Amino acid sequence: MSSKNELLNRINASYSSMSKGQKLLAAYITDNYDKAVFLTAAKLGEVVGVSESTVVRFATHLGYKGYPEFQSSLEELVRNKLNSIQRMEVTYGRISQSEILETVLQSDADKIKSTLDKIDHEAFELAVDTILGAKNIYIVGIRSCAPLASFLAFYLNLMIDNVHLLQTSSSSELFEQMVRINDKDVIIGISFPRYSMRTLKALEFANNRNAKVITITDSIHSPMNLYSSCNLIADSDMASIVDSLVAPLSVINALIVALCMKKQNEVAKTLTMLEDIWDEYQVYENDEIDYIDDSVKLRYAKLGDIKNE
Repeated sequence: MSSKNELLNRINASYSSMSKGQKLLAAYITDNYDKAVFLTAAKLGEVVGVSESTVVRFATHLGYKGYPEFQSSLEELVRNKLNSIQRMEVTYGRISQSEILETVLQSDADKIKSTLDKIDHEAFELAVDTILGAKNIYIVGIRSCAPLASFLAFYLNLMIDNVHLLQTSSSSELFEQMVRINDKDVIIGISFPRYSMRTLKALEFANNRNAKVITITDSIHSPMNLYSSCNLIADSDMASIVDSLVAPLSVINALIVALCMKKQNEVAKTLTMLEDIWDEYQVYENDEIDYIDDSVKLRYAKLGDIKNE
């Protein structure tokens, strides 16, 4: 029996003899093992709608000594099941090279549409108000989510003081940057499959210190929601060779615009100040391409003539 598929093989072999509750667990784990791996027996039972004892019996029914051994097998499955090659084969194995552009863009468009259909508008408004009311704003996103965290931090910095983009090269460094977080602060955690344990631990750390927790993730069953009071759900695609983060970026864009509308005066002052700084220090003079009108072309032409003389 392949160790990679051992857990799924055990579930398939035992399925017919399972109770109704155990079959519900089997179905959930088969479809959502990337989420289930983060859950305690009690939390897994709560998500599926069965008792904790049913979860434990499910593990022993599959031949494990208890839930911890079952969870270790689940971790092994998650580590091995979703490598990039398999993800590519699942998603793109049946489309030709000429269809890739259309397929990927259409898929991203579909994710934005489905996100729009199901996102919680009240949670979105709560996120805006929570950010506006916070003394300090911490933002964490790891691996493929790091650009999203950086993008959000860049724009929040233009309108709000005390925005902290957490550097995430190590867990100890992460906690050192959050050591003063308290009930007046908020942390925004961004994580999509494969979920980041470091992001989850950062949210747990913040929650334990009574900070408000906002998550941007892909599902109500995401482990990131264990510690959050406000969940912004955006569709992603873990079956792809690359994580599709178009919908999460759209949600972040909406968040930035909503905050900007509520802080128009502060944003205007900041941008005016930045323009003065950019002019004074010639920040963009050698690094920005402006529209070249005829007079500029003429100037370059004359320079060329001089060099050729």
